[in-house]
Amino acid sequence: MRKLFFSAAIASIVLASCGGGNADKANTSSEQAVAAATGKKFVIADTSVVRWRATHKGGLNPRWGTLKITNGTISADSGNVTGGTFTVDINSLQVDSASVTEAGKKASDLEKHLKSPDFFDAAKYPAAKFEITKVDIFDSTKNQSAIAGANHLISGNLTIKDSTINITFPAKITVADDNINIVASFTVDRTSWGLTYATKGSAADWLISKDFQIDLNLNAK
Repeated sequence: MRKLFFSAAIASIVLASCGGGNADKANTSSEQAVAAATGKKFVIADTSVVRWRATHKGGLNPRWGTLKITNGTISADSGNVTGGTFTVDINSLQVDSASVTEAGKKASDLEKHLKSPDFFDAAKYPAAKFEITKVDIFDSTKNQSAIAGANHLISGNLTIKDSTINITFPAKITVADDNINIVASFTVDRTSWGLTYATKGSAADWLISKDFQIDLNLNAK
């Protein structure tokens, strides 16, 4: 097990994956008004990456993988992000085979289960959506973040299935004349969106952690 966690940590450093499990805890609230995306519009590029990580009870047997962004834009005015939105293709969900090491288990089987009605129900809800509602300054002298150089707090409405929750998390935002880069790593409680599989009864009996991690590396041109 130590080898498994060590390998996951290396993957996080080298590949910016979710294997390491070191992330900020996103704050949540009710759905908020979407920010007006003023200024210059940048289109999110194919080089953008969304990675996820989840664990079984007690943080054991971590699983991780990727999701694809189908479309999205980020807007900026005078060097500051003003708004933006993007959608994620739930059917693109992949499980990294390196995270499924137990005998008799397959990454492809987990992919099918995660896309089933037990979790994301990809057939009925093929896309998730994130819409920026607010961008504030992150004061690194008063707060800590898992992201080195975090300089902003991003708030946005995250819609999964038929539920929309506003989440706030630290991020490192870099704005140039022809590019915007946003890097963040945070955890959210999946039950907030009705993803309650294996969380019934006492928390001590839950088979799968209710928290899952999202790593963003968004590039917009």
